[in-house]
Amino acid sequence: MANNSLFPIEKMCKVLKVSRSSYYCWLMRKPGKRDIENDELSDRIKKIYESSKRTYGSPRVTIALLEEGVYVSRPRVARLMKKQNLQSIIRKKWVVTTDSRHNYPVVENKLNRDFNVIRTGQVWVSDITYIKTSQGWLYLTVIIDLYDRKVIGWAFSKSLKAVCTTIPAWRMAIRNRPITQVLIFHSDRGVQYACNEFKNILSSFKLVERSMSRKGNCWDNAVAESFFKTLKVEHIYHNNYKTFKEAELSVFEYIEAWYNVNRIHTTIKTSIKNKKEILNQLVA
Repeated sequence: MANNSLFPIEKMCKVLKVSRSSYYCWLMRKPGKRDIENDELSDRIKKIYESSKRTYGSPRVTIALLEEGVYVSRPRVARLMKKQNLQSIIRKKWVVTTDSRHNYPVVENKLNRDFNVIRTGQVWVSDITYIKTSQGWLYLTVIIDLYDRKVIGWAFSKSLKAVCTTIPAWRMAIRNRPITQVLIFHSDRGVQYACNEFKNILSSFKLVERSMSRKGNCWDNAVAESFFKTLKVEHIYHNNYKTFKEAELSVFEYIEAWYNVNRIHTTIKTSIKNKKEILNQLVA
């Protein structure tokens, strides 16, 4: 069809060794049931992909479709996405930096990479990263509840002191989710977590047990670091922030309007009733 204006139909049929009658039969053929289904599914896939800010690949798009009641296999979703040239934003490398050169005591790793929890308020993890702006570095501290992976506390700062980072993030977290049961608070060995100011605040909560990663082991705090990687590759790397305020507003909107509310976290169990069928669909 695309070459009709360039070459005569008769010549193209001869080159491709297809009879003219077969060509016209194909041309007049009505779309089949599968073609119609694929067209409708492709439209839904594109809407989900666009609503995810072009960050969803076929696994998350498949989950979103299943939650809408559309039972479809991941390979089929992948094929239709490829046909539309839809792909998740390419990942970039992320560098971890933690200042653990201090004389404050550190605590043992009580979490021990056990990221599977059964309730909210069982384990919180925290970390600090930096965001580049034209005015300089902006620091972001977050506290995440492992149960639902929500960012329940955060703080923006231009300084790395605990009073500007971990302490305000902690205060937001306990406002959002008051501590009513034993809680493990896990972090790296950074000075903001080990200093007396922050240690004394956590010690005033009798139900809180502190936990720290082993020296130089980023995997011990993988969930928090994974969040920062997601934040940067899905959002920050696609923006050029001129001011601190611009960066703060942008990241705030990402966390509150997207990550905490709409983004699919593949580690969280889905609420759809027929989980066995969903699992079969995903691995088919």
